[in-house]
Order: sequence, then structure tokens, then C-alpha cells
Amino acid sequence: MSVKTLLIVAHAPSQNTQKLAQAAYQGANHPEIDVKVVLKSPQDTQPEDVLAADALLLGTTENLAYMAGLTKDFFDRCYYPVLDKKQGMPFALYIRAGHDGTGTKRAMQTIITGLRWNYVQEPLILQGEWQEGFAEQVEELAMTLAAGLEAGIY
Repeated sequence: MSVKTLLIVAHAPSQNTQKLAQAAYQGANHPEIDVKVVLKSPQDTQPEDVLAADALLLGTTENLAYMAGLTKDFFDRCYYPVLDKKQGMPFALYIRAGHDGTGTKRAMQTIITGLRWNYVQEPLILQGEWQEGFAEQVEELAMTLAAGLEAGIY
């Protein structure tokens, strides 16, 4: 059985969102979990990266009640090339939201429904002022996704 690949696509324009991306990478790379973890920014992620992945964790900021522009650009470039090839792919999402994150969540759900990817849990919305606990929550999300991927649950 081959090692599965978890792709993390994280928009990290600030020091705090960089902490979230690193927490995701660290959680997915837990020493007791055997998956290949690839961490990329949205602008560096190509359709081939998504096609090579067995699951995807996406992190985005909330910008003007919507996903980050670079996250939208990622979907603009990758949506159609992966549409028919990655249906059913396990997917998780975290949103760093200065406000409530509902507009971003709604937009993401529309895209993910169109791709026919499967949420492994409700999107994690990290809302309001920065809290150090946000990184722990993202690390746990990534660890859960990676462990479920390795175990064949997703």
C-alpha cells in the first residue's frame, strides 16, 4: 500500500497566518502518522498538485466577507482541470476571520459542492482577535485529516 499525500494550501499573508500554516504542517506530520505532507501557497499550487493529492486542507483569510483573492485564484486555475478527476476527495477548511467568516464559508461550500469534494468536518472558523489557541485548533484539524487519510477512513 502506498503512502497517501495530504496537500495543504494555505494563504498566509501575515505572521499569524504563517503560524497557522506551520501548525497545519506540524499536525499533519505527527510522528505516528505516515502520510506525505505537501505545504504550498495558493499562488504556487497547480492542478497537478491537486491531482497528486489524496486529501486537501485549505486555509484562507476572510477578506471583505469573502475568501482571499489568491485562494479564489487557486480555484480559478484548478477547478476545471481537477473537476472530473478528484470527485469525492476528502477536504477540510480553516478560515482566519476578523469578523464572522460566514461569507467565506458560504462561498467555499459552493465551490466544494461543485467539485464534489467531501468535507471531513465543518469548516473551522478562527474568528475575532488573534488567539494563540488558533494554531492548536489548526494543528488538531490537520492531524485528524492526516490520521483519517492514513487509516482509510476518508
